[in-house]
Amino acid sequence: MSMIELKNIFKIYQMGDNKLTVLNDINLKIAEGDFVAIMGPSGSGKSTLMNLIGCLDTSTSGDYLLEGKNVSTLPEDEVALIRLHKLGFIFQQFNLLSYFDAAENVALPLLYSQGEIDREKAMPFLKQVGLLERADHLPREMSGGQQQRVAIARSLVNRPRLILADEPTGNLDSHSEEQVLKILEELNEQGMTIVMVTHEDDIGKRAHRTIRMRDGKVVSDVRNKPLRSETLVTSAVETKAGVLTVEEHFKQGLKQLLSNKVRTFLSILGVMIGVASVVTMMAIGLGAQKSIESQLSSLGGDLLTVRSGIRRSAGVAAQSGATAMLYYEDAEAIANKFPTILGVAPSLEGRAQVSFKNKNWNTSIMGVDQSYYDLRSWKVVEGRNFTTDENTKRSRVALIGATVYKELFGGKNAIGENIKINKTNFLVVGLLNEKGSSGFRDQDDVIFVPIETAKRRLFGRNTVDTIDVQIPNDIDSNALVDQIKAFLNNRHKIPLSSQEDAFMVWNMADMKNAIMQSNQTMTLLLTVIAAISLVVGGIGIMNIMLVSVKERTREIGLRKAIGARPRDILSQFLVESVVVGILGGVFGIAFGVTLALVLNYFSGWTTSISVMSIVISFGFSLLIGLIFGVYPAKIASDFHPIEALRHD
Repeated sequence: MSMIELKNIFKIYQMGDNKLTVLNDINLKIAEGDFVAIMGPSGSGKSTLMNLIGCLDTSTSGDYLLEGKNVSTLPEDEVALIRLHKLGFIFQQFNLLSYFDAAENVALPLLYSQGEIDREKAMPFLKQVGLLERADHLPREMSGGQQQRVAIARSLVNRPRLILADEPTGNLDSHSEEQVLKILEELNEQGMTIVMVTHEDDIGKRAHRTIRMRDGKVVSDVRNKPLRSETLVTSAVETKAGVLTVEEHFKQGLKQLLSNKVRTFLSILGVMIGVASVVTMMAIGLGAQKSIESQLSSLGGDLLTVRSGIRRSAGVAAQSGATAMLYYEDAEAIANKFPTILGVAPSLEGRAQVSFKNKNWNTSIMGVDQSYYDLRSWKVVEGRNFTTDENTKRSRVALIGATVYKELFGGKNAIGENIKINKTNFLVVGLLNEKGSSGFRDQDDVIFVPIETAKRRLFGRNTVDTIDVQIPNDIDSNALVDQIKAFLNNRHKIPLSSQEDAFMVWNMADMKNAIMQSNQTMTLLLTVIAAISLVVGGIGIMNIMLVSVKERTREIGLRKAIGARPRDILSQFLVESVVVGILGGVFGIAFGVTLALVLNYFSGWTTSISVMSIVISFGFSLLIGLIFGVYPAKIASDFHPIEALRHD
């Protein structure tokens, strides 16, 4: 029975305007169980004929029948299945993967037939070629003869029907040559069909049939030994490829990447820096947002702050106008006029020199009443608040902020002590809660005194600086602003021409929204800038993967020769790129979190790391690996097997 049948095979290469005929009308049959040597000088076409029989190359015209099936008309995936299950290759250059040991090299075809590299299934074949004790050795740790025997074992692992050996002894010494030939003869005696290319007569004579070629034609076909009647008895040949699991994909990708640690590190580094930048910038932005929210919260709830403006005279520039004054009584009038508001708190502020014993400090003095604390979220954490009676009597009592307490008392008891404010004694009756900085201002660098005391005893005036108005959440704050301004203009009898700027009313809700929007915009800008470095890292992955594809072209050819389909090669390189993205993401997240914590500890910046920022960063690193790995993976999958194997 003919296993191989070639009918009118031509192989022609177009060399510019010229045509080079490498195979010229080849008609040939090879029976199952035969041992055939194809011989001829260099350029005779013998290797091209071998590649065509091995489905590594295609003819320009003619038909190639393997076990009765016309291979010439089959799609690429079906041809890959034929190479996977029916053919075994032995190459002159061995083509072992340097980062696989002997057992893994032998089991490599199982990756595509069974979906995993099973070392245990490789052991019987290593034993068959006498290399069981070398199972854990890398190719560089073995001699040429041993490497070729590993290649023979690899060709057998999927139990093919046909072994194709291209100059299998070309790079071996005489002893190794004899070992390899004996193995081939034993395989043939077991019924295996063997086609071998060689240019040495003494090796060719050991085959049962010798075919000689010259100038692309068969010039002689001599049978040296009769064809045995018995053939190889095999079970049904598999017709499907194995499905690689996600775990196996990643295992193979990681193994390959570890084989070139420096290049892999450089690929990971680019992604790691990008991810770390994104994580850090998002942490800084979120931390700033929380800090601002805390600071704004410390200023009080939904407030309107009324201040004196400029009272203009008709036709006179603003800078020459008189100031419209606010009075303590205006606060009471606003509370009576607008019953829907929740509270009103007048205040005035100035700076003064404060001393206690031999310590001096210049700080802010706030004149307030009891309602101010609730509106501005102040609390007395030690001691007591001053009373309404103390305010009425202009008592010299004071509540001190955390910074003043630290500077004057250094952590010692302050309650009941007398401090001097502008050389006037004040009794410390309480300590205020710590609120931190607000912009460039330290909110804790303050002393509260009764508002009447501040007006009459410290600052010598009867006006106030601000009136805070607390409003419900469901009220139209902008409409209320206009109503309060109109009420004050009418109360103070401000001329119509001067009413626009006579009083200013700041809406704290609008300020909060503006600040938060500004912070969010800045955070987004910083994150986008950081993300650019992530894209640069992705470009680095693509460049490194393109270099990897070029360096591993022969490996790609080998994998296709042993049955890998284009989609398998595509998946392999894509997974390697994704692994780089994942590793870069993991290391980048770790580095970014560490950097954010370091900034928080050493620089005092408020940083906040959210789970969402980590998830987003990791997702982007994975996406970067996937996107920038597609192009190199597609190039690798499109390589023609024989062109890849011939790549230098």
